[in-house]
Amino acid sequence: MFTRITASDGHEFDCWIEPARGARKAGIVVLQEIFGVTDQLKGVARMYASHGYEVAIPALFDRQERGAVIPFGDAPRGRGLMMACDPDAVLRDAAAAAAILRANGGKVGVMGFCWGGGLAIRMAQGDDVDAAAAFYGTRLPTYMTAPLRVPVLAHFGAEDSHVPPEMLAEVQAFWPEMETQVYAGAGHAFANEARPADYVAEAAQTAHRSTLEFFERHLG
Repeated sequence: MFTRITASDGHEFDCWIEPARGARKAGIVVLQEIFGVTDQLKGVARMYASHGYEVAIPALFDRQERGAVIPFGDAPRGRGLMMACDPDAVLRDAAAAAAILRANGGKVGVMGFCWGGGLAIRMAQGDDVDAAAAFYGTRLPTYMTAPLRVPVLAHFGAEDSHVPPEMLAEVQAFWPEMETQVYAGAGHAFANEARPADYVAEAAQTAHRSTLEFFERHLG
Protein backbone atom coordinates (compact mmCIF):
# COMPACT_ATOMS: atom_id res chain seq x y z
CA MET A 1 0.00 0.00 0.00
CA PHE A 2 1.06 3.61 -0.47
CA THR A 3 2.13 5.69 2.50
CA ARG A 4 3.26 9.31 2.58
CA ILE A 5 6.83 9.92 3.75
CA THR A 6 8.97 13.04 4.01
CA ALA A 7 12.43 13.67 2.60
CA SER A 8 15.10 15.63 4.45
CA ASP A 9 14.14 18.85 2.65
CA GLY A 10 10.49 18.57 3.70
CA HIS A 11 9.15 17.20 0.42
CA GLU A 12 6.28 14.76 1.01
CA PHE A 13 5.86 11.93 -1.46
CA ASP A 14 4.16 8.58 -1.85
CA CYS A 15 6.02 5.35 -1.22
CA TRP A 16 4.68 1.86 -1.86
CA ILE A 17 5.38 -0.40 1.10
CA GLU A 18 5.22 -4.18 0.70
CA PRO A 19 5.46 -5.96 4.08
CA ALA A 20 7.78 -8.93 4.41
CA ARG A 21 6.11 -12.33 4.35
CA GLY A 22 7.06 -14.43 7.37
CA ALA A 23 10.11 -13.47 9.40
CA ARG A 24 11.51 -10.13 8.24
CA LYS A 25 15.15 -10.37 7.11
CA ALA A 26 15.92 -6.81 6.03
CA GLY A 27 14.63 -3.98 3.87
CA ILE A 28 14.99 -3.32 0.14
CA VAL A 29 14.34 -0.04 -1.66
CA VAL A 30 13.25 -0.58 -5.27
CA LEU A 31 13.96 2.31 -7.66
CA GLN A 32 11.75 2.75 -10.68
CA GLU A 33 12.29 2.84 -14.41
CA ILE A 34 11.14 6.01 -16.20
CA PHE A 35 7.53 4.81 -15.92
CA GLY A 36 6.80 5.45 -12.23
CA VAL A 37 5.53 3.03 -9.59
CA THR A 38 3.97 0.56 -12.00
CA ASP A 39 2.01 -2.60 -11.30
CA GLN A 40 4.99 -4.53 -12.66
CA LEU A 41 7.27 -3.02 -10.00
CA LYS A 42 4.71 -3.82 -7.32
CA GLY A 43 4.92 -7.41 -8.53
CA VAL A 44 8.69 -7.31 -8.06
CA ALA A 45 8.10 -6.02 -4.54
CA ARG A 46 5.73 -8.89 -3.78
CA MET A 47 8.27 -11.42 -5.04
CA TYR A 48 11.05 -10.10 -2.80
CA ALA A 49 8.63 -9.75 0.10
CA SER A 50 7.83 -13.45 -0.27
CA HIS A 51 11.50 -14.08 0.56
CA GLY A 52 11.33 -12.12 3.80
CA TYR A 53 12.20 -8.58 2.71
CA GLU A 54 10.20 -5.47 3.49
CA VAL A 55 10.16 -3.47 0.26
CA ALA A 56 9.71 0.26 -0.37
CA ILE A 57 9.19 1.83 -3.80
CA PRO A 58 9.47 5.64 -3.59
CA ALA A 59 7.49 7.62 -6.17
CA LEU A 60 10.43 9.51 -7.63
CA PHE A 61 8.27 11.56 -10.04
CA ASP A 62 6.16 13.10 -7.27
CA ARG A 63 8.22 16.29 -7.29
CA GLN A 64 7.23 16.78 -10.96
CA GLU A 65 3.82 15.10 -11.15
CA ARG A 66 2.18 13.31 -8.25
CA GLY A 67 1.03 9.79 -8.95
CA ALA A 68 2.52 9.71 -12.44
CA VAL A 69 2.47 6.20 -13.95
CA ILE A 70 3.49 6.24 -17.59
CA PRO A 71 2.37 3.57 -20.09
CA PHE A 72 5.31 1.51 -21.30
CA GLY A 73 4.54 2.64 -24.83
CA ASP A 74 5.01 6.31 -23.92
CA ALA A 75 8.72 6.34 -23.11
CA PRO A 76 9.24 9.95 -24.33
CA ARG A 77 6.91 11.26 -21.61
CA GLY A 78 8.66 9.20 -18.95
CA ARG A 79 12.04 10.33 -20.23
CA GLY A 80 10.91 13.93 -20.05
CA LEU A 81 9.87 13.57 -16.43
CA MET A 82 13.16 11.87 -15.62
CA MET A 83 15.19 14.61 -17.26
CA ALA A 84 13.25 17.23 -15.29
CA CYS A 85 14.24 15.60 -11.98
CA ASP A 86 16.86 17.18 -9.75
CA PRO A 87 19.35 14.33 -9.18
CA ASP A 88 20.10 15.41 -5.62
CA ALA A 89 16.40 15.61 -4.79
CA VAL A 90 15.80 12.13 -6.22
CA LEU A 91 18.55 10.76 -3.99
CA ARG A 92 17.02 12.49 -0.97
CA ASP A 93 13.74 10.72 -1.68
CA ALA A 94 15.46 7.36 -2.10
CA ALA A 95 17.39 7.94 1.13
CA ALA A 96 14.14 8.74 2.97
CA ALA A 97 12.68 5.42 1.82
CA ALA A 98 15.82 3.64 3.03
CA ALA A 99 15.56 5.39 6.40
CA ILE A 100 11.98 4.19 6.84
CA LEU A 101 13.10 0.61 6.30
CA ARG A 102 16.15 0.96 8.53
CA ALA A 103 13.96 2.28 11.34
CA ASN A 104 12.15 -1.06 11.25
CA GLY A 105 15.40 -2.89 11.99
CA GLY A 106 18.13 -4.69 10.10
CA LYS A 107 20.15 -3.80 7.04
CA VAL A 108 18.84 -2.08 3.92
CA GLY A 109 19.58 -2.86 0.28
CA VAL A 110 18.60 -1.05 -2.89
CA MET A 111 17.78 -2.40 -6.31
CA GLY A 112 16.80 -0.51 -9.42
CA PHE A 113 15.86 -0.92 -13.04
CA CYS A 114 16.97 1.24 -15.99
CA TRP A 115 17.10 4.81 -14.58
CA GLY A 116 16.66 3.29 -11.13
CA GLY A 117 19.52 0.87 -11.79
CA GLY A 118 21.91 3.76 -12.26
CA LEU A 119 20.51 5.44 -9.15
CA ALA A 120 21.09 2.23 -7.18
CA ILE A 121 24.78 2.35 -8.12
CA ARG A 122 24.83 6.02 -7.13
CA MET A 123 23.40 5.13 -3.72
CA ALA A 124 26.14 2.52 -3.32
CA GLN A 125 28.62 5.40 -3.30
CA GLY A 126 27.04 6.77 -0.12
CA ASP A 127 26.10 5.47 3.30
CA ASP A 128 22.31 5.06 3.06
CA VAL A 129 22.33 1.37 2.06
CA ASP A 130 24.33 -1.78 2.79
CA ALA A 131 24.24 -3.38 -0.68
CA ALA A 132 22.93 -2.56 -4.15
CA ALA A 133 21.71 -4.47 -7.19
CA ALA A 134 21.28 -2.80 -10.57
CA PHE A 135 19.31 -4.17 -13.50
CA TYR A 136 20.44 -2.64 -16.83
CA GLY A 137 21.33 0.65 -15.17
CA THR A 138 21.51 3.70 -17.41
CA ARG A 139 23.31 7.06 -17.31
CA LEU A 140 26.28 5.24 -15.81
CA PRO A 141 28.99 7.67 -16.97
CA THR A 142 27.20 10.30 -14.87
CA TYR A 143 27.97 8.30 -11.73
CA MET A 144 31.58 7.40 -12.50
CA THR A 145 32.90 9.97 -10.04
CA ALA A 146 33.46 8.02 -6.82
CA PRO A 147 34.22 4.50 -5.59
CA LEU A 148 31.59 2.09 -4.37
CA ARG A 149 31.25 1.94 -0.59
CA VAL A 150 29.06 -1.17 -0.43
CA PRO A 151 28.84 -4.40 -2.47
CA VAL A 152 27.14 -4.03 -5.86
CA LEU A 153 25.75 -6.64 -8.26
CA ALA A 154 24.97 -5.33 -11.75
CA HIS A 155 23.00 -7.14 -14.46
CA PHE A 156 23.31 -6.22 -18.14
CA GLY A 157 21.93 -7.59 -21.39
CA ALA A 158 24.65 -8.26 -23.95
CA GLU A 159 22.49 -6.54 -26.58
CA ASP A 160 21.49 -3.47 -24.55
CA SER A 161 21.95 -0.38 -26.72
CA HIS A 162 21.78 1.79 -23.60
CA VAL A 163 24.97 0.16 -22.30
CA PRO A 164 27.03 -0.87 -25.33
CA PRO A 165 30.11 -3.07 -24.83
CA GLU A 166 32.54 -0.17 -24.81
CA MET A 167 30.59 1.62 -22.08
CA LEU A 168 30.32 -1.56 -20.02
CA ALA A 169 34.09 -2.02 -20.32
CA GLU A 170 34.61 1.51 -18.98
CA VAL A 171 32.21 0.82 -16.10
CA GLN A 172 33.99 -2.41 -15.19
CA ALA A 173 37.37 -0.67 -15.31
CA PHE A 174 36.17 2.19 -13.12
CA TRP A 175 34.47 -0.10 -10.57
CA PRO A 176 36.45 -3.37 -10.71
CA GLU A 177 34.96 -4.35 -7.35
CA MET A 178 31.46 -4.43 -8.83
CA GLU A 179 30.12 -7.92 -9.52
CA THR A 180 28.83 -7.92 -13.10
CA GLN A 181 26.65 -10.44 -14.88
CA VAL A 182 26.01 -10.17 -18.63
CA TYR A 183 23.22 -12.14 -20.31
CA ALA A 184 23.59 -13.32 -23.90
CA GLY A 185 20.54 -12.78 -26.07
CA ALA A 186 19.11 -10.14 -23.73
CA GLY A 187 18.73 -6.43 -24.31
CA HIS A 188 17.36 -3.55 -22.29
CA ALA A 189 14.44 -4.23 -19.91
CA PHE A 190 14.97 -7.98 -20.17
CA ALA A 191 13.53 -8.50 -16.67
CA ASN A 192 10.26 -6.65 -17.26
CA GLU A 193 7.62 -9.27 -18.01
CA ALA A 194 5.09 -6.51 -18.79
CA ARG A 195 7.14 -5.61 -21.88
CA PRO A 196 6.94 -8.87 -23.86
CA ALA A 197 9.03 -7.58 -26.75
CA ASP A 198 11.95 -7.07 -24.37
CA TYR A 199 11.40 -9.75 -21.73
CA VAL A 200 13.81 -12.69 -21.68
CA ALA A 201 12.50 -15.16 -19.12
CA GLU A 202 15.65 -17.20 -18.59
CA ALA A 203 17.82 -14.11 -18.11
CA ALA A 204 15.26 -12.50 -15.80
CA GLN A 205 14.91 -15.58 -13.63
CA THR A 206 18.68 -16.02 -13.39
CA ALA A 207 19.18 -12.35 -12.51
CA HIS A 208 16.55 -12.39 -9.76
CA ARG A 209 17.90 -15.65 -8.36
CA SER A 210 21.40 -14.17 -8.26
CA THR A 211 20.08 -11.01 -6.64
CA LEU A 212 18.31 -12.94 -3.92
CA GLU A 213 21.52 -14.87 -3.20
CA PHE A 214 23.48 -11.58 -3.21
CA PHE A 215 21.10 -9.95 -0.73
CA GLU A 216 21.12 -13.07 1.43
CA ARG A 217 24.91 -12.74 1.71
CA HIS A 218 25.03 -9.02 2.35
CA LEU A 219 21.76 -8.23 4.14
CA GLY A 220 21.12 -11.49 6.00
